[in-house]
Amino acid sequence: MSKRSRFFILLVVLVVCFAFLWPSISWYFFTPKDAQTLALSSLEKIKDYSRIMAAADVDTLTAEVRSNADASLPAEFDYLKKAAKKNYKLYGKTAPSNWNAAAVLGGFSSQGELISAIENNYREGILATKRKYERSVKLGLDLSGGMSILVHADLDAALASQNESGTVANADAFKEEAMAQAIETLTGRIDRFGLTEPTIRRQGEDRIYIEIPGAAQADSINSIIMGKGILNFRLVDMEASNAFNAYYNENPARCFDANGNLLDPTLIPEGTEVFGYYVKDEYGLDERAGYMVVSSEIVLDGKHVKSAEIGSDNLGKPQVNFLLDSEGADIFADFTGAHVGDFLGIVSDNKLKSYATIREAIGGGQVAISGFGFEEAQNLKKVLQTAWLSVPLEIENQQIIGASLGEVAIQQGIRAIAFGLILVMIFMLIWYTGAGVNAVVAQVLNLFMMFSVLSALGLTLTLSSIAGMILTIGMAVDANVIVFERIKDEIKLGKSRAASIAAGFQHAFWAIMDSNITTLIAALFLSQLGTGTIQGFAVSLAIGVISSVFTALFVSHLMFDFNTDVMHKEKVSIGWRVK
Repeated sequence: MSKRSRFFILLVVLVVCFAFLWPSISWYFFTPKDAQTLALSSLEKIKDYSRIMAAADVDTLTAEVRSNADASLPAEFDYLKKAAKKNYKLYGKTAPSNWNAAAVLGGFSSQGELISAIENNYREGILATKRKYERSVKLGLDLSGGMSILVHADLDAALASQNESGTVANADAFKEEAMAQAIETLTGRIDRFGLTEPTIRRQGEDRIYIEIPGAAQADSINSIIMGKGILNFRLVDMEASNAFNAYYNENPARCFDANGNLLDPTLIPEGTEVFGYYVKDEYGLDERAGYMVVSSEIVLDGKHVKSAEIGSDNLGKPQVNFLLDSEGADIFADFTGAHVGDFLGIVSDNKLKSYATIREAIGGGQVAISGFGFEEAQNLKKVLQTAWLSVPLEIENQQIIGASLGEVAIQQGIRAIAFGLILVMIFMLIWYTGAGVNAVVAQVLNLFMMFSVLSALGLTLTLSSIAGMILTIGMAVDANVIVFERIKDEIKLGKSRAASIAAGFQHAFWAIMDSNITTLIAALFLSQLGTGTIQGFAVSLAIGVISSVFTALFVSHLMFDFNTDVMHKEKVSIGWRVK
């Protein structure tokens, strides 16, 4: 391969690495803390924040126009001009020559359309920041602080409980479904509290590992994990719901505070609560379709639901059939008999997931809910499964790491890498003089490439990962030492600069490859068989091995050739005793 081709390849690698690393640089150095906190909250929190801020902005703009019809449009609302111009053209209206605040507001047919445009701007900005975080290097709990929890799911107890109401045909399939539902339920509960990017994954056959970065109260998290009665049935006050939604549509900024609490409790009857009514969107996420006023009194707790299946009604349309235990059947029969014509809602995690009209008294514990499509039936079945697939959960291990300890760990890790790198650089410059510069550049590029790969793969940086990087610094310089010593041997034989460099790299190639391949094999096995800190160490070590070989054999060689061909050097500065 020609030197020009190698130089071009190096440039491409550096550009690609910088593109991979840029999201991490942008996130950690150019994104304000407030924006980070908001981007890391749950999608529901982002929706609520965007809508509340959009409604407040509309009130601000409207009030400003009312006080001064010629008021100029504030700079932060310049993005509205594009949508306003499009609407003027769409509605066949003459566009104004002066795009002041009143002209921009006149480009929207209703307040709701204006709120939607502003909300979209907030949402797109926050989600763009969120995507930036997803593409950046993430800090583990030992660096960022937070809580790690290991939960044991008693699948045998869940199976025994289910067998009480009927024999389970396939025990293994039941356990798999129960475990998947337990993880989904925990994910929904924790995400509902707006916690920072929780990591929830299955570990082994019957354990669930949870990581919650950032500050979190242990008691609150434990109550979420161990919570009972999350699903329940309540009476829906349709008249109050319609009145509240009408008021909300007219006064969206005056209903809730930033945390979603009702500002004026007199808007709803005493003894009721306001819950969001949620449906699944095309991405499978909960999307609020409105608000419903429901009774504070729980009619039936979800613990009485024994099973749930999807069936068909007389017209062949989907319906959800669920079975209640004997106690629940009696409660449900008495209640439905007394409230024929009223609406009964299913509440899960303080969200109204479904509601239906009570057409008659329902006895015997066999309940059927219909009036929706197949996908809605699937979603409702999952909601009901959070009750009957009740897997007993037990917290086996819980660790809390303070944010201050994480900051100390980050500082110590940075110092360790910096001191190690500086000391190695000083040694290489002193011992190998001019050639030591090549080793220094190779070391810096090695770390640059390592962080780029971590960012590209979305990996998590932990203390063990930093340990792997520090070890890689020593291994990277070892490859340079082997090359330099072989070049020294060739110079002692009386060869020219170009011949010594070429022969040195050629003879050192397989020695470097052998040592690094064996290390890479060990790192790959550790990454596959190890867990936790061992896996983090192995992954960073494997990345470092590959990048160090590239910098030692490719970058360093190119620098030697540059000095030979471009700088026209005839001697190799590679040690005090080598001339």
